[in-house]
Amino acid sequence: MKRRFRFFPKASIGTYLIAMAVATALPIFALVALLLAQLEDNQRSILKRETAQDATALARSIDRQLQDMATTLRLLSSSPELESNDFGSFHARTETALRADNLYVIAVDETGQQLLNTRRDFGEPLGKAGNLPSVEAAIKSGRIEASDVFMGRTSGEFVYNVTMPLKVGSVRALIITQNARDLAKLVTTEGLPNDWSAAVIDQSGHVVASAGATNIAFGQPFNPSILPSLVNSNGVYEDKQIMPKAMLGYAQIPGWSWKAVIWGPVATAQSSILTTWRFLVIGGVALMLLAILAAYVVARQVRLTIRSIADMANRMGEGHIVAPVETSVIEANQVAVALSNASFDRSQTEDRLHFVMNELVHRTKNLLALVQAMMRQVAKGADSVPAYQAAVADRLDGLSRSIDLLTSEQWAGASLRRVIDIHFKSFPQTTEQVEISGKDFTLKPDAVQNLGLVLHELATNSVKYGALSVPHGRVRLSWREAQDEARKEPLVLFTWEERDGPATRPPEGSGFGTTIIKNHAAAAFSGTVEIEFRPEGLYWTLTAPRRSFERA
Repeated sequence: MKRRFRFFPKASIGTYLIAMAVATALPIFALVALLLAQLEDNQRSILKRETAQDATALARSIDRQLQDMATTLRLLSSSPELESNDFGSFHARTETALRADNLYVIAVDETGQQLLNTRRDFGEPLGKAGNLPSVEAAIKSGRIEASDVFMGRTSGEFVYNVTMPLKVGSVRALIITQNARDLAKLVTTEGLPNDWSAAVIDQSGHVVASAGATNIAFGQPFNPSILPSLVNSNGVYEDKQIMPKAMLGYAQIPGWSWKAVIWGPVATAQSSILTTWRFLVIGGVALMLLAILAAYVVARQVRLTIRSIADMANRMGEGHIVAPVETSVIEANQVAVALSNASFDRSQTEDRLHFVMNELVHRTKNLLALVQAMMRQVAKGADSVPAYQAAVADRLDGLSRSIDLLTSEQWAGASLRRVIDIHFKSFPQTTEQVEISGKDFTLKPDAVQNLGLVLHELATNSVKYGALSVPHGRVRLSWREAQDEARKEPLVLFTWEERDGPATRPPEGSGFGTTIIKNHAAAAFSGTVEIEFRPEGLYWTLTAPRRSFERA
């Protein structure tokens, strides 16, 4: 026995408790630090991927604008007024049609001389087209091309052109031009981390439009040290000397000579990791000192009573019912009382443990079944992995809000107004557009999840396609008591009514959203759902027994 413990010197219990506290804490801190380092690497990889995706999304948005302008040019090129050189009629019709979109059309001959310009009244003297080299390049290539950004002589602002070669009458090219300031409305940093920026760069490396913390003026050159490295169709650029502690994502706008870029400090995007590191260091040192102090104090108090407690435990282990010993340490006395009561409480504790485990299994199964059904239904309508990921993430976010609310209420249910408010927090821009009315009451836990899922789906659909997708749209959410002679019990009538939004029409197929607001809502509350796609907006009602909602 002595040989077995020869590496452990004789010492007081205080010394061993302090050593145990240190020996326990250090490996834990080391493991947490290792996990955080791994998490930081993973977060950086995720940040790279998301940065490239955000740049690609911006490129697609700009590409849609340029493609729309190119389509407009193709339509205008077939105008009979051009073939007959009736520039006055062409000017009047085109200027009126494009005025609302802040787009202007220029027609030039083979020398670049302007034949008409809808920025100017027809008949005014016109010179040659601005940025003439881009016009000549488009005519030479025979393709529709976007120019570099330049200062327009007529507008007095930075503009860009989309030029289409054409041989109709005396016209050799049609140009559609727009102020760079109008294009800047499409360049947004919404969804990006704080202090990040976004920009569109033309072929010569000048900024067409930008937004964010580093707001570069129109026509200013982008960092020439970076541009030569942006050679792929999309990707991420990092350089510790040129962009220390920062990251840049870029994407070539397909079919055009422009690029979309987003950039910003990595620390901002990973602020949660840095906060966790600081918390680990400060908290770890503080906890270590506290553990050492606590171990020393406890050791002093338990030294004289540990043998009595050990003897009591031995007799209890032999099957005896023991009375608690009285010591000078309150904690030790509590342990003694707990040991004395343990034989009587064991059965009750085991029953309670089984109940808790069964309840946990039941709730977990229900939640997993709901998530599984949701993912399966979303997968049927998703046409791409990103779309599927976005749809699932959106529904899980709505479900997690209901679960957070129930957790804060100890799964005892929640008020109807709180359920509505917590789901509309996902859409803060719609606060002034939604009218809510009805007498509040407390929902059951199942009703909180199911109704929250339905409300989140209704709001999401409205933000994407319905009344909440436009500033002047309105939604009225109300509920009231209802009666039905066929059903001899109190009912609740929920109404979701949209107005002043885009015209609605029934969907071509039944997707996850339709399943949730119709089939799931009716089944979950044993009620009936009516949906009308009115010209002024969606009209949805749910009539169900009050017992399906209200907590007893």
